[in-house]
Amino acid sequence: MALLIENRQKKIKLALRPLRQSVNKILRELGCRDKEVSLLLLDNEGIREINRLHLNRDYLTNVIAFSQREGEFGDLNPGILGDVVISVEKALSDAEENGLSLKDELDFLVIHGILHLLGYDHENCGEAEAQRMKDKSEAVFLNLKGYLLE
Repeated sequence: MALLIENRQKKIKLALRPLRQSVNKILRELGCRDKEVSLLLLDNEGIREINRLHLNRDYLTNVIAFSQREGEFGDLNPGILGDVVISVEKALSDAEENGLSLKDELDFLVIHGILHLLGYDHENCGEAEAQRMKDKSEAVFLNLKGYLLE
């Protein structure tokens, strides 16, 4: 499993080693031991710019996923899942708003992004598919935290 983490934001100090460990656990939990993912950490301005330039959405978001498995050449290298982009600044404000730690919020956003890379959707689908993604996110998060689901 290959994981590239690039921290381009300077507003919030992050320990990348625990984040790397969490992402590797998430990939294993999702059955992606042999897959490659990159994680780009930005501030609010950076993710909004990527959202505007690449998705034609001029607003702030917390996570964006760019799959390398879609499109005409998506099957050339099935080992590469794609890229997950996270605003650490937005993650911190969301964590504070929801009473979570920054670590838990980042873990949840990584799970969410990787599920998008695996083909899960909650925006352009029916209610059942959105619920399936939500349920999977919650199950992976709980297992990551050491809670075993029956």
